[in-house]
Amino acid sequence: MSKPALLLSALIAASAILSGCSSYRPTPAAFHEMLDQPYQLGAGDRVRVTVFEQEGLTNTYSVDQSGYISFPLVGAIPARGHTAQQLEKQIANKLRQGFLRDPDVSVEIDRYRPIFVMGEVGAAGQYSYVPGLTVQKAIAIAGGYSPRANQESVDVTRDINGKVITGRVPTSDPILPGDTVYVRERLF
Repeated sequence: MSKPALLLSALIAASAILSGCSSYRPTPAAFHEMLDQPYQLGAGDRVRVTVFEQEGLTNTYSVDQSGYISFPLVGAIPARGHTAQQLEKQIANKLRQGFLRDPDVSVEIDRYRPIFVMGEVGAAGQYSYVPGLTVQKAIAIAGGYSPRANQESVDVTRDINGKVITGRVPTSDPILPGDTVYVRERLF
């Protein structure tokens, strides 16, 4: 191959690699702001509701795909996008409407919605979320990196106020329930 042809092919290869990098955008600020916000319930979460002195109402309830829990006496109560404390108030208010005089309600998260780990890992799939989980720990749970994995940073997809956003983050970043972690393949 002649020198100009070799130079041209090298330039084409470099521009192809750089054009792949140009589509990368930095992680939006809202992506990390979610980490400092109170946890909002979503489909797949399970909550433990305690109504003091009312054992028939005290139980574990799952947030369905529509974002509601089905609660005895009062029916469907919206849970998606609400904190546990907001859900407590909603249940108490509904129970005050002709069922209990002064209900004392407590809501705690029994099980968080799962996370998903995909891409270049040993065993891609759905895994249980535990508080304090980082990208690196999630990858370890999924069997670690495959030999072709890019170990520097990963893509995390997160639902932020109903909008799905993907950001490239270091492996030390924390993740939230419902996140999808995608480990990319390295180029070389």
